[in-house]
Amino acid sequence: MHRIRFCIGALAGMIGLVSAGAVRSPNIVLIMADDVSWEAFSCYGAEDYKTPNIDQLAANGVRFNHCYSTPLCTPSRVMIMTGQYNFRNYTDFGFLDPASKTFGHLLQEEGYKTAIAGKWQLNGLYNKNKHRDWNDNARPFKAGFDEYCLWQLTKGKSDKDGGGERFWSSPLETNGRFVQARENAGRYTPDIMSDFVCDFIEKHRNEPFFVYYPTVLVHDPFVPTPDTIGDGARDQSANEQPDDTKQVKRNFVAMVEYLDYIVGKVVRKLEEVGQLENTLILFTADNGTHKQISSTWNGVRIDGGKGTMTDMGTHVPLLVYWKGRTETGAVIDDLVDFSDFYPTIADAADITLAEDDPIDGRSFLPQAMGEAGRPRDWVLCHYQPYWGKFDVGKFIRTAEYKLYGDGRFYHVPQDLYEMHNLAGSIPDGEVAIVNEHLKIVLEHTPDVPGFRVGEKPVPFRKISNRAVYPGWDRIPDFE
Repeated sequence: MHRIRFCIGALAGMIGLVSAGAVRSPNIVLIMADDVSWEAFSCYGAEDYKTPNIDQLAANGVRFNHCYSTPLCTPSRVMIMTGQYNFRNYTDFGFLDPASKTFGHLLQEEGYKTAIAGKWQLNGLYNKNKHRDWNDNARPFKAGFDEYCLWQLTKGKSDKDGGGERFWSSPLETNGRFVQARENAGRYTPDIMSDFVCDFIEKHRNEPFFVYYPTVLVHDPFVPTPDTIGDGARDQSANEQPDDTKQVKRNFVAMVEYLDYIVGKVVRKLEEVGQLENTLILFTADNGTHKQISSTWNGVRIDGGKGTMTDMGTHVPLLVYWKGRTETGAVIDDLVDFSDFYPTIADAADITLAEDDPIDGRSFLPQAMGEAGRPRDWVLCHYQPYWGKFDVGKFIRTAEYKLYGDGRFYHVPQDLYEMHNLAGSIPDGEVAIVNEHLKIVLEHTPDVPGFRVGEKPVPFRKISNRAVYPGWDRIPDFE
């Protein structure tokens, strides 16, 4: 009898060990806002906006003070999705090389259900003559996502080809189906997309899932939201931005605050399905705020710098929250750039990176969990957007000092608009050492196509050799 009891007890113990070992992988939700920087969120010191849900992420989790993107949407999107600096794989605005491995593939291979909702703009719509498969509506599937709800996949902004703007009564593409504007008549696109995200979370609540949500908010046109439109028309005409600059700013404020509502909606859904404690939430933005917008931040006027390599174009928010796992209310000054999201996501999912995974980034998850981690010495911006009339070039920076490829050197916290070049008057001591370290690192980066020191940049349309360097060595840390 005692022996039978022992065997039953041992079997129960073994079953317990198996159950304990079968720990479910965490869910991951990455929300990336469009065209909005740190100065628009009250947890970072914004004075013109109320963002209680985003602030709550910061209060419950971790706020990184030094996260840097590229200055423009497509370069940032390619970089965050593939974990690679743009010199390795970026060749055209509005285009992601279909051969690229993304964080969607990474997690799919580990059994995750994956979804993307928001703005796509990666099929090559802006250069159809170069990208013959621009109308392939399966590209999100091929990029590692099981489901999608997207704007600007195979249709642009023009209604001539069935397209339309992104906010009111918008045409969308969902899981291979084109949803015409008339089918979404009177509906607000951010509501449709966030409903899709919440439905996906509900459907896959019992298995690991990954949601990448590059929102259409708060890109221009700056138009009313459901909270401010009142009795106004809700058709495509509602996407026309007003001429009045004060109304433009009021609309932008309302859009930031609706973005905040959307973030809260997703967090509440995670809590509702019992997955908040098993979900890593990341919130960031793709680049700086539009130049039409000025904001008050900690008593200082900040002009939007989208497209530029200043702080106003590249300094973006980063909030990290994993209930019960991340630090509570911590503020971290470690450097982060967009190559770091891929390895951070891999780290959270306990995935060991393989030879076909990127080498540029490093996980910032340890710091968010209260550990020392392996902080960066520098971040890099290698910038040739192949779009618009923007300055091009590259810089390496620390949290305080920034060195451009042409030798310009700035103390950024004291010179946000980069009006005082220190290159000719660097004092001896610590600043000189930092400058020398940055120079050495910069020498290990490739040239930017169309840019040479002392010469006027070549217009991007005249650049015949859009060189990329996929096999470039990993750029070294400070010695």
